[in-house]
Parts: sequence; C-alpha cells; structure tokens
Amino acid sequence: MDWTFYSPSKGLLTMDQVVEDVLSEIEGSADSKVRIMVGTDSQPKPASRSVTFVTAIIVHRVGKGGRYYVHREQHHHLYALRQRMMTEAAYSLQIGGLLSEQLGRTKKSWPIEVHLDIGEKGATKQVVREIVAWITQSGYEAKIKPDAYGASKVADRYTKHG
Repeated sequence: MDWTFYSPSKGLLTMDQVVEDVLSEIEGSADSKVRIMVGTDSQPKPASRSVTFVTAIIVHRVGKGGRYYVHREQHHHLYALRQRMMTEAAYSLQIGGLLSEQLGRTKKSWPIEVHLDIGEKGATKQVVREIVAWITQSGYEAKIKPDAYGASKVADRYTKHG
C-alpha cells in the first residue's frame, strides 16, 4: 500500500517524506525530550455503510510543541466494535513497523508509543488486555485512554471533521 499522509504544516506527504520530516524534527530537538506516537481511530458512517479509519503519527517535543501527520481511508463495510478496534491496532502496528524500520536505518533508536482508542471503561473494556498484549509483544509501548491522545484526540479529530 502507498501510504500518504496529510500534515497541516507540510501538506500531502509520502511515507518517505514523513520519515525525513520526523528525522528533521528529532534532530532539531537535541535539547529536549522527543516522543514518537502512532494512533488510529475509526468512525462508522451508517448512512454510507462505511467506516473511516485515521492513523496519526505524532512527534512531540515535550514542552515545545510537536507535529503530526494523518492518513485517512474509508472502508465500505460496517465493522463490529471488536473488529474495528483490532483493525485500528493493526493499522497502528503497520505504521509503527514502517516508521521503526526507516528510523532504524539512522543507527539511533527512538521508542514508538502506540496509542489505542480503548479504555478500562465503556464498550471497549473487553478487548483492552488482548490488544495491549498484542502491542507490547510486538515491541511497542501501549497507551490506552485517558493517556492515548494520539488516537483519542489527534486521529479522532480527522475521523469526524477531516
């Protein structure tokens, strides 16, 4: 799949361009802590019998702002909640893997957090343990609500309004 991302400050970018921009953000932030996050959110659209999935890559220079990139796509089926949550996690893992692979070529290591739009309260509580285990066994730090703002705030904004 050819991944294209939208950045409010850079416009449309390929995955390679996102990685270049992420690297320039990281290298330009030598004096501050940098967090790299990937999160996906989805929104069913029953009227069109589709689901919008948005995956976000966020580079957060702690205390100094950040930058994000979003990939948006629509699927023309209605997914059950569990299936949507698993698909969100799969998209985040896929992008996290691509990002890790490309950033790893620089001989430096940056941990990537996977933000999941699931939590201990509400309808998604039944899948929390399973999905968090999947993410951590894949080598990433998993964050759930309320700490998963990459998915619950950034990606969510583009499922509904983007």
